[in-house]
Parts: sequence; structure tokens; C-alpha cells
Amino acid sequence: MEFRTPVHIPPIHQPLDHRRKGLLLGSCFTEHMGQRMLEAKLPVTINPFGILFNPASIASTLDRLSHPQPFTEQDLIAQGDLWVSLAHHGRFSSTDRSETLSAINQALEQGAEALARADYLILTLGTAWVYLWKATGTVVANCHKLPASAFERRRLTPEEIVTDLERALIPHLAHKQILLTVSPVRHAGDGLVENQLSKASLIVAAATLCERHPAAISYFPAYEILMDELRDYRFYQADMMHPSEVARQYIWERFAETRLTPACRALIARIEALHTAMRHRPLNPHSETHRTFCTRMKAEAERLQQEAPFLDFTPEITHFTVDR
Repeated sequence: MEFRTPVHIPPIHQPLDHRRKGLLLGSCFTEHMGQRMLEAKLPVTINPFGILFNPASIASTLDRLSHPQPFTEQDLIAQGDLWVSLAHHGRFSSTDRSETLSAINQALEQGAEALARADYLILTLGTAWVYLWKATGTVVANCHKLPASAFERRRLTPEEIVTDLERALIPHLAHKQILLTVSPVRHAGDGLVENQLSKASLIVAAATLCERHPAAISYFPAYEILMDELRDYRFYQADMMHPSEVARQYIWERFAETRLTPACRALIARIEALHTAMRHRPLNPHSETHRTFCTRMKAEAERLQQEAPFLDFTPEITHFTVDR
């Protein structure tokens, strides 16, 4: 008997590997998946503007990275003692206006370069609910705890989401692979019914984009995996809204299984074994047993460096280098 409902994930025509560069944009789930990709030594850049929850902000970020006109002081506003940008996450905020602007423009330059080099984009859509800055009528990426009266809140329709993302993606469809996914994080602050409406809008929009551009755009069902395969609150954190570490690991494994080449997965398994060994804490670091262990693991790291010269195994080799 099968005691769960596995999600069928169709293969993609060009699976990813270590030789292809990626740019990840989207919600906090993007950060979790992106960190796993970085740990696996996949060459990706994650959220150069910080976490982006809604598709309109993802589209605006893509537009800005495609045409990297520098931000100016007029793009910053004061929030208490901080200078903030409504197009960026709070990690860029600072009490020094010039420092905030410098960090934002440095990220813009790096993000534009990452987009130009990227062979693929992974866009994780978090919510269809958006906040419009009343002063300009534009959708903001982050409200920065500004007064609620300064914003208008509304839900994007699937048609609006498709229009925004399609406009931003069309210049890249001919030479970049696009992977869409919907974040499995539930936004209880919107209300549970409203969250379901939001996720449904995102899923419909993603399906429409995949149907219109089947050669370039595909969908990875992260939301559906948590909702159907892992249908139990034990797969959530204590807030009952965010996936647990076990759930994130499982979704990563399903992603690797269906979106990475077999050779890439085999290489990642060896990298993970090295990293597991690096976390080992010996009872006696000066013992001959530990020296032998380090010698063996260093040899494996050096073999990997020879077999995959396009990756950097210097940290692993250095870690296992012991003085005799």
C-alpha cells in the first residue's frame, strides 16, 4: 500500500549541471534552495536585491537587472534612523544614506552581471498579494514597517502576473532556461483563505506561462510536494507555516532527482560526503587515526579537483591538510 500521494514531476529537456550558471530570484524559500545549490558547488547567484515575495517585484527586478541604470538618492526614503529602498530587502538598510546607496548599486552591478552570464533562471513566487506605494502607485518589494496608511493592498490576478513576468522574461527566453516554482511557505498574515487564493493565482499564472512558452519555461512543484506528499504538520516548523528542515531537504532531493543530470547528482553526493567528513570532530585530533582519515579525505578532494577543474575544492583540501 502507498500511504502518501507522490507528485509526478515531468523531466525537463535540459537538466542542470555544474557547468551552467544560474540566477535565483524570489521568496525566502529561494534562499533555502539556493544555499543548498551553493553548498553543492552549483554556480548560482541568489537574490541580488534581497528576498522578493511577489511576482511584480520579481519582474521589476529582472527589468532593472536587464537595464542596470544606477539607483540615486531619490530612490531612498527615510524610515526612522534608517535609509531604505522600497525595491530592496531590509538587509540593504543603513543609517548612512551613501552607504545604503553604495550597497544597492554594488548589488545591481553584480546582479546584472549574473543575469547576463546565467544559463537559467529559477523564480520562486511567494504571494500574489502586493502593496502599492500610494505616492507613486508602484508595487513595493518590502514595506520596511512604514505606516500601513502609505500603502494600498490588493491581490494580483493571474492575468496580471502573466503580463508582468512575460514582459520581463521575453528578452531572455531565446537563450535562458526558466524554472518557475511556488513557495510552499504559507502566508498566514494574509489569512488562510486569502493565502489559498494567492497560491492558486500563482499556480494558474505559472501554468499559463509554461503553456505559452513550453520550450523555455518549466514548473517545479515545490508547493504541491509539501501539500500532497508531506501532508502532515510534522513537516512544518513550530509556526506551522514554514517547512521544516526535513521538508526542505526532501524538496531539495526531489529537485535534484528531476532537475539535475545524473553526473551532477553523482558529483554532489561526493561533495556532500566531503562536507560531512569536514564536520567530523575527532576525539584526539593528534592521533594517527585522525591523520590517516584526513589524508584519505584530502586525497578524495584532490581527485575531485582533478576530475572537476571548473570547481574550486581549495577549502576542502586546506581543511584536510595536516602537518606531520
